Amino acid sequence: MAEKEAPAKKTTLARTVKDKWRSKHWFKVRAPSFFQYVEIGETMASEPEQIIGRTLETTLQEISGGADIGKAHVKLQFQIDRVSSDNVAETRFIGHELTSDYVRRLARRKRSKIDTSLPVITKDGVEIVLKPVAVGEQRLQTRLRAELRHRIRSLLLEEALKRTSAEFVREMLQGELAKLLAHGMKPLYPLKKIEIRRSEVHGIIAEEGPAPPVPSPAIPGSDGIPPAAESAVEAPAG
Repeated sequence: MAEKEAPAKKTTLARTVKDKWRSKHWFKVRAPSFFQYVEIGETMASEPEQIIGRTLETTLQEISGGADIGKAHVKLQFQIDRVSSDNVAETRFIGHELTSDYVRRLARRKRSKIDTSLPVITKDGVEIVLKPVAVGEQRLQTRLRAELRHRIRSLLLEEALKRTSAEFVREMLQGELAKLLAHGMKPLYPLKKIEIRRSEVHGIIAEEGPAPPVPSPAIPGSDGIPPAAESAVEAPAG
């Protein structure tokens, strides 16, 4: 009897797995307003509630469609916080990080690296934790490193209060904030390089405009335009 029942169990298991995948469907994932609602990828689930909280990662170069050439080392993180009525997953920007290879190239031998971490508050009340890194052309004395670190922190706190969270993040990612910091450090010491190595956004950045309507799926062959390639990878949980 056991030999006759085995095929039936296998058939039931196969049907269960097949039905589980058949019930899932893809959700397009869209960046927030200050990234012009660019589509950053897709994720699969049976119900919209299942994708809330998922994180996706892409680079600044990819999200700009190649316009920000040379920005492949800037990794952006987004988290899905809601699903719109047209089943598009809307995200919020939760931070960025420079690739480890890029950071290692900054601080070569016989150079002093200055690391620090601090929370800043923007003009619209959003807290952003920043982890800047500065590099000197040569080895610096301990006292000078401490003075430079203090000056970096003071400048970041001041500049954050002058800008909305969207403005601050935009200038940070485009490198304008780093240029401002470098200029402000010159009276103390002309740094070789200064970057915001990592950021974490603790709050919601206000939308800058209404979301555009999602276009209807094109009929294959109707306009000769192939579907857009997926441009982001879902980050591992945890």
